[in-house]
Amino acid sequence: MELLSHSALLRCPSSQALKSRVRFGDFSAIVLPKSLQFSTHPQKLRFMEAQRTVSCAAGAGENGLPVTKIPETVGRIGEVKRVTKETNVFVKLNLDGSGIADSSTSIPFLDHMLDQLASHGLFDVHVRATGDIHIDDHHTNEDVALAIGTSLLQALGDRKGINRFGDFSAPLDEALIHVSLDLSGRPHLSYDLQIPTERVGTYDTQLVEHFFQSVVNTSGMTLHIRQLAGKNSHHIIEATFKAFARALRQATEYDPRRRSSVPSSKGVLSRS
Repeated sequence: MELLSHSALLRCPSSQALKSRVRFGDFSAIVLPKSLQFSTHPQKLRFMEAQRTVSCAAGAGENGLPVTKIPETVGRIGEVKRVTKETNVFVKLNLDGSGIADSSTSIPFLDHMLDQLASHGLFDVHVRATGDIHIDDHHTNEDVALAIGTSLLQALGDRKGINRFGDFSAPLDEALIHVSLDLSGRPHLSYDLQIPTERVGTYDTQLVEHFFQSVVNTSGMTLHIRQLAGKNSHHIIEATFKAFARALRQATEYDPRRRSSVPSSKGVLSRS
């Protein structure tokens, strides 16, 4: 059994707690529990269950002294592969990410909007998609959105402890978009954008509504999108994705007062 020296204790994150209970000196007159034994040197205290008592004793650092090993935190992750005769789509979504954007859909404007979802939602969004864009962007746009909604559904799990509701208004120059959503398990979209042009670059602006309808259908989300102001098509759409990202971030984050309970008076939030 390895002895814990005074210098080793000082290096451990729990050393203060140990120091408050342990004093170095002659312990010959003190009766201790069987779990504690002494070495031949009274100033050196031996712990029979050191790994459980001192969590930092898991590995050796400089000079052979114990170092702390912090376990990796696994986020809430959904991963979906969707393959049809029209498209081949892979989506991996981490709700507890840091805003990593890694999307390649062969639709440049859609990639730009997915970057907004990652950056402003602080989600890690990985998307790979190929499809029949020689016809148009419709099928690829739809199937990417369906896969994102399904990955969100997976990542949410039983939805215990989350805020459930999200609400955000995002300005972008002259445009102002309000998004309110509920991770209720009941799919519904209320969409009110007045996008003045038919295209932004090569992207058909009708596909914006279809994108959100597809996300709603597979995630089981109630989603309301309202345009409060705006004249520029790019600004209107980008502000919509930013507002959606921030509202979704609010809804998926944990409520510290709720702990592990489901945010519903019914006690369950189901997809159906």
